Amino acid sequence: MSTAVIQRKAARAILLTPKAEVLLMRVRLEGVAPFWMTPGGGLEAGETTADGLRRELKEEVGLDQLRIGPLLWRLQHSYDFHGKRYCQDEEYFVVHVPRFNPRIEDETEAKEIYGFRWWTISELLNATERITPFSLANIIQTYLREGPPKEEPRIEVLVD
Repeated sequence: MSTAVIQRKAARAILLTPKAEVLLMRVRLEGVAPFWMTPGGGLEAGETTADGLRRELKEEVGLDQLRIGPLLWRLQHSYDFHGKRYCQDEEYFVVHVPRFNPRIEDETEAKEIYGFRWWTISELLNATERITPFSLANIIQTYLREGPPKEEPRIEVLVD
């Protein structure tokens, strides 16, 4: 494995229905136990956060008409992937959507995404499988109770 750490920026969507359900993707990566995460991913060179998030949502769940809401959370995630070490700064935005049937539109994404599920807050709080970010249920509860953060959200740090 390379000792150099690759710095990366990413944008993720908390896809939230009027019934407070959130869509998560089940992901399987080589050498890692399956886990659930929100749609989104790394930004490409020269891409704005909004453009990158729109591209990722089109590729991963088939959404192309959406309005990106406020920033709710930030995560710095360090992990190994395909023999390289990454440090990824992720921003999580709420996107209000009606419940829909997601469909993967990108062949590369289809190799790692193994399913979708709409979760209630109660189900997130009682999950036995890994969900990232770990505090997702609390992020959503706080948003529904208080609205978007009044100041820039703190950074959750996750090191795998």
